[in-house]
Amino acid sequence: MSESQGSARPTTPPRERATAIRQRLAELRGPTTVPRPLDARALAALAANPGCRRRALLDGAGVDKGALAEALGSPSAAFGQSQFAIARGNTFEARVKSDGGTELLRLLHERTGGEPPKDAAVPDLAAAGPEGRAARTALALREATASGGWTLLDHPMLALEVAGSPAYLEPDAVVIAPDGRWTVVEIKSFPMIDAAADPAKVGAAARQAAVYVLALERVAGLVRGAAAPSKAPVPEVSSSVLLVCPKDFSNLPTASLVDVRKQLSVTRRQLARLTRIEEIADALPPGASFALDRPAPELTDTVESVPATYAPECLAACELAFHCRERARSVAAVTALGRGLRAELGALTSVGAVLDAARGHSGDAADPAVAALRRAAALRAEALEGAATGGAVCR
Repeated sequence: MSESQGSARPTTPPRERATAIRQRLAELRGPTTVPRPLDARALAALAANPGCRRRALLDGAGVDKGALAEALGSPSAAFGQSQFAIARGNTFEARVKSDGGTELLRLLHERTGGEPPKDAAVPDLAAAGPEGRAARTALALREATASGGWTLLDHPMLALEVAGSPAYLEPDAVVIAPDGRWTVVEIKSFPMIDAAADPAKVGAAARQAAVYVLALERVAGLVRGAAAPSKAPVPEVSSSVLLVCPKDFSNLPTASLVDVRKQLSVTRRQLARLTRIEEIADALPPGASFALDRPAPELTDTVESVPATYAPECLAACELAFHCRERARSVAAVTALGRGLRAELGALTSVGAVLDAARGHSGDAADPAVAALRRAAALRAEALEGAATGGAVCR
């Protein structure tokens, strides 16, 4: 046997590997527990904190983090829309898409120009399960591009691999133009007043839409690779999404194009940094499970066996934020003070280490973070001394 043959390792076929991962994740969340789908909002939050292995595993396994927080005895961070806001949003979305999406196409044409829209095809995307719907959506995208006309896909299903596990995403709509351009449509119920909306809400919508664009680019690549030489348009995913909102204080729709290239670049880079879910699962102790019927102490031990990276921003994006904040504070982790401060402190990961470095008890004086801390401590001591003697310290 040659050296190359002897060093070769058997590889598991992709289909068998995917099946094994699904079985492992089902065991982790509990065999009888229905998995919670990973939507674009959760995926955007995960991409914003790629170092948190705990969230990556829980989201990948479809664990209900809100129920898990309650089972751990911690309050669940409350965020998201109220039922009233959801109902209002659904009503507004139905109005925007009524009459075959005529109003939606008009808004898109006003913002992009090009060929005036005519009657758009609205294909049926129904299929069995998310995998079937994703396959049906990919077929509809290919057929719509080849047709050379306007097509509106209402709630298509897109697949995106996240840390080695598939995530299925459902944008509000995707419009295919005659020139082969694919545009993601985000319909929100917050208003645009004088053609401007709340920047924070627009930013959140842009981060969510960037996930859809990323998933759509994957489908476009497959369509280009499978397309036979012809005069059919080449699919191109637009880096600008159409954000549709109520105009001023009415229920009439208005729209704006939002460039998501920055969010797309960040999301792509952050998702690439995520550790593969099977690697995180393999590091768990034997018999580990997040099943909610387990005793609280056992459940706590399992959760704590997965490293977390808490930051105050988690309070607006993760149901386990209060639990993780309590643990971060118990060990005086500097992450509880914010990502910006954590980045400035470098290798100093605890409040105790920061104080010791500032007092000169530990740390390398050549380290910029240590030098800055000691300088700040010296200035503070001078200020306190000046205040005690009634003098003033001027710099």
